[in-house]
Amino acid sequence: MSPLTSQLLMQRARPKTDRLGKIRSLDLSGLKLLSEHLDPNLLGRLKHLQELDLSNNQLEALPANLGLPHLRVLRCANNQLGDVTTLCQFPLLEELSLEGNPFLTVNDNLKVSFLLPNLRKVNGKDASSTCSQVQSLNRELSNRVTAYWEKFMAALGPEQEAEKVQTDFVNSAIRDVHYGPESLREFTQWRVRMISEELVASGGTKACETDAPKKPPGAAAAGRPRARLATLKRPHDVLLSASPTKRTSTTPSTKVEGGQCAPQLEPLHFLQCHSRNNSPQDLETQLWACAFEPACEEGHEGTTSQTVATCGGEAVCVIDCQTGIVLHKYKSPGEEFFSVAWTTLTVVTQAGHKKRWSVLAAAGLRGLVRLLHVRAGFCCGVVRAHKKAIATLCFSPTRETHLFTASYDKRIILWDIGVPNQDYEFQASQLLTLDSASIPLRLCPVASCPDVYLLAGCEGGCCCWDVRLDQPQKRRVREQPPVPSAINRACEAEFTFSEGSETARCRVDGLAFVNEDIVASKGSSPGTICLWSWKQTWGARGGQSVVSVVILAHLQWSPTELAYFSLSTCPEQGLVLCGDEEGSVWIYDVQHILKQPLLPPATPHAPTQILRWPQPRALGQLVTKTMVNTVVANAAFTYLTALTDSNIVAIWKRP
Repeated sequence: MSPLTSQLLMQRARPKTDRLGKIRSLDLSGLKLLSEHLDPNLLGRLKHLQELDLSNNQLEALPANLGLPHLRVLRCANNQLGDVTTLCQFPLLEELSLEGNPFLTVNDNLKVSFLLPNLRKVNGKDASSTCSQVQSLNRELSNRVTAYWEKFMAALGPEQEAEKVQTDFVNSAIRDVHYGPESLREFTQWRVRMISEELVASGGTKACETDAPKKPPGAAAAGRPRARLATLKRPHDVLLSASPTKRTSTTPSTKVEGGQCAPQLEPLHFLQCHSRNNSPQDLETQLWACAFEPACEEGHEGTTSQTVATCGGEAVCVIDCQTGIVLHKYKSPGEEFFSVAWTTLTVVTQAGHKKRWSVLAAAGLRGLVRLLHVRAGFCCGVVRAHKKAIATLCFSPTRETHLFTASYDKRIILWDIGVPNQDYEFQASQLLTLDSASIPLRLCPVASCPDVYLLAGCEGGCCCWDVRLDQPQKRRVREQPPVPSAINRACEAEFTFSEGSETARCRVDGLAFVNEDIVASKGSSPGTICLWSWKQTWGARGGQSVVSVVILAHLQWSPTELAYFSLSTCPEQGLVLCGDEEGSVWIYDVQHILKQPLLPPATPHAPTQILRWPQPRALGQLVTKTMVNTVVANAAFTYLTALTDSNIVAIWKRP
């Protein structure tokens, strides 16, 4: 039986009345209502209702025929809505609240602005800027669909059936007509379908360019894949310009080893989006880490998108590399973020539907891990992980809820963050504590057995731990009593890089797997990056606690004595990437190098390419020099992102 009755409606109405037809304001919040509880036959009797509050319920959709012709204010915050297209039944709506619906994205915000031409406020904020964006997108999409129609019709033969032609046109337009960033693709495809269908219905005489559809969109739109969170570029996010000479050509390469053709990359965007107090004068905030979002659409698991998360200062930013738009920004005053990592979780709604969430973990100076639901735009969990600063963190590549955190307290902790509860909150549990003799700087699950071993680059060298949860504990932590049910474990093995040398156990501040066997590490030898074999090294261990690595090659790098330039790899492309103190990006084709005859240890391989700093213009002057702390590319190597110590996010694109 539905919890909604005529008596309940009159009890919660304003003003108090004994007739449903006189109710103007109705509060149905906090009643644990499901979608099926919203009876159109009952609610349709509220002929003069102007304000409806459905917040803090369990609604996954609004019925399409509620019959509230005069509704002007609708509050649906803190539900589980996954589609907004049924809101078109409220053409007079002026204010709308959708906060706290974790399955809605910016695409839904754009749909709302398109469907409701009288809308003035969304989530308490002025809706005019979003409306302007929708109008701009709509005009461009209409023009592109019309041009596509003309091209499509010109290629047809006279014998083709009209009905099939119309269906083919709509499907091909959805596939081929693109505009705007990837993060808005759901909205643009939705509009392309509508424009194409109207164009077909009119015989090609016009494409709809109005700000509202003539009829509600089809229900099929609700089930399409959803894109990631995006918003308009914020006014305080400064887009720097490249110097004219750099903008007209690709970034030069100082050397291409062995005559190999190096990938051509051109500077695309320079963003100043981590400024303290949003000051355009800030060229001092240091940026430390970035990571590309994994693709969570079905069939694309394991790949990455063109969306990158960056951290530095008190802010974490999510950026669309194609457009340079800052899609989302999270700030924590007093924090300094040092590391970010992505995971994709499968969340089951109360109705039993499965949803895929992209969750971003961010940590830094305060020892806290913040779990950000980027699509919905809020922080849904804080893990008090360490008493000292967190240097780095990473998710297990095989267990989506397992998170490693490494701290200046010389501990690495494995957490199970779980999946969010009904209130979209995480309850993390500590599984394992790994003791380190020095501060861990980089974490790297062993590629061939990530559930068994974890590598860490530390201030005192490179170490390995057994991270199997079913293994017996070897030693308890002395400084602090162990957390109940958590395991404390000592280092399994320590790696040395040049036996008998003073640098044998020096700092390792760069560490990443190139493939399932080859490890790239930096810091053990000045001016070089070391390539070594995990399988050969571990196979020759023989139970020893100190093991010499089996070095396959050395890569020539900057001779600087400065530390903490983090390297990264692009395994699908066989690339190693690293920045330096001059603002350059060093690129190495490792597959090419390992095919060559082994060189003597004193002869490191030159980089395949060096991208020189493009010298963008800021505050009216060229930024001629900076340090690139981190460089990361997406899996397809179509975008490369570099973070500097001068508050500049630099993005390159491969044409």
